Amino acid sequence: MTLTKLRETRISQGKTQTFMASSLGYKSVSGYANIEMGRTKPSLEKAKQIADLLNVDVQMLFFDEKLHVMSKTFTA
Repeated sequence: MTLTKLRETRISQGKTQTFMASSLGYKSVSGYANIEMGRTKPSLEKAKQIADLLNVDVQMLFFDEKLHVMSKTFTA
């Protein structure tokens, strides 16, 4: 996980950890802050929610390498 990208993206958009935490349904800021600090790994669903809040691709925030995308064509 590239935590620096997450923090830098959030800050560049002027969003606070408090905003992120409340938008994601955490009861306290530490729930979100622990993700940024690497103490907690978000579920794929939570990672997607974070990416959506920041209007970026989940792969850009949470994966060092691009994930393989399956082709939509099927050959028999």
